[in-house]
Amino acid sequence: MCELVGSRCAGCRTVAFPEASGCRRCGGQELVPVTLSGRGRVWGFTVQRFAPKSPPYVPPAEGFRPFAVGYVELPEGVRVEAVLDCDDFADLPGADVTLVATAPVPRFAVVAS
Repeated sequence: MCELVGSRCAGCRTVAFPEASGCRRCGGQELVPVTLSGRGRVWGFTVQRFAPKSPPYVPPAEGFRPFAVGYVELPEGVRVEAVLDCDDFADLPGADVTLVATAPVPRFAVVAS
């Protein structure tokens, strides 16, 4: 099972992802690790329709396929930048998604309705 780990400020309870060493809201230095929800909602996205520069991008053996990148809002109030898996990009606005991978970057897939 994959998990996203963020941090929560002990003072103001603000959640951050990725883990932070200082609170962006109150400046507090006492942060604790927190496991974030594996489900969220697409907040915004764009479609990458051409192959990114290589390196660092390594095209798959079957060739480049357009993919979506966007922000997923989690119940903890934090937005996570991620690759978004779906059958049709039209399904993405406001879609419920679930975490399917964390490496090399977070990856969420649309929840079947």
